Amino acid sequence: MQALDSLVIGAGQAGLAASYFLRQRRIDHLVLDANPEPGGAWQHRWSSLRMDDVHGVADLPGSAAPAGSRRAANLVVPDYFGDYERDQGLPVVRPVRVERVDSEGDLLVVRAGEHTWRTRTLVNATGTWTRPFVPYYPGIASFSGEQVHTAHYPGAEHFRGRRVLVVGGGASAVQFLGEIAPVADTLWVTRRPPVWRDDFDAAAGLAAVTAVEDRVRRGLPPASVVSVTGLGLRPQEQEAALLGAYERLPMFERIEPDGVRWSDASGGRFEPVDAILWATGFRPAVDHLAPLGLRTPEGGIALVPVRGNVQGATTSVVDPRVQLVGYGPSASTIGASRAGRQAALAVSRHLAAVAA
Repeated sequence: MQALDSLVIGAGQAGLAASYFLRQRRIDHLVLDANPEPGGAWQHRWSSLRMDDVHGVADLPGSAAPAGSRRAANLVVPDYFGDYERDQGLPVVRPVRVERVDSEGDLLVVRAGEHTWRTRTLVNATGTWTRPFVPYYPGIASFSGEQVHTAHYPGAEHFRGRRVLVVGGGASAVQFLGEIAPVADTLWVTRRPPVWRDDFDAAAGLAAVTAVEDRVRRGLPPASVVSVTGLGLRPQEQEAALLGAYERLPMFERIEPDGVRWSDASGGRFEPVDAILWATGFRPAVDHLAPLGLRTPEGGIALVPVRGNVQGATTSVVDPRVQLVGYGPSASTIGASRAGRQAALAVSRHLAAVAA
């Protein structure tokens, strides 16, 4: 098979944006997507997440995103992405789950089962949804109740009448508590006290994204953009607030079969719980890139900074053939589309340099 000029892995917001801009530059490419249907991670989100609840879905290039509504985001956004793929004629191939990427001379070899593609450049847009993170605590395997991660949140009714421990200090934890507290007894624990905000303007958003960009520039594992924006309560969460759902407790020391226990320094407090909901985030899904040796000793993938655009860092410092979008500072719908443009530009420049 003749080598492609570029190959995109992932057809979420970042991957579709990258494909759009690659096509604009007439760069021969394919988009490989692991899902059987369009929609990226959005098709897997919980059904109670409405369009009015999300932080915002940015426009894909040349197409207005659907407006907020009470419709389920896991239906609206996949429909939007699917229409976009068809309207733009993007070369998406699915389902293809990439297992590894190797370097062979000047080419990158992308392997998925029995299928192999060779490409001069690669745009990785695999996001984080397939890498849910659950921290280890002593006794976690002994818990006799139910443990669920955000990625598999079954909805508030699933927990009705039970005692539920929600772990995590992000926006998802706040939303889950807002849904569950009116129908169940809840406890909330976080590693650090939550930072509440009254307002979140453009300046605060830029500062938050810049903080994430700085970590990536130094080769550290990227922090979530949401994790540094602060938390706010929406009207639908006020009932839970009145019930005391947001009275946060510090992290426990260990898990026991029927609950969690704090350290002796904290009085050895014990709280019985029926279920633990881990709203503890995700990690970048980049294991398939391991053969390329992109990670720094600190555990992250360092990206080349782009002056004047904190969300424009996409090029791997170690291997300039590789672009990462939806990683670090571009891990938001707005940042993902901007990163897609930057990645296509970087691919174009690399191909021109190689051909010169």
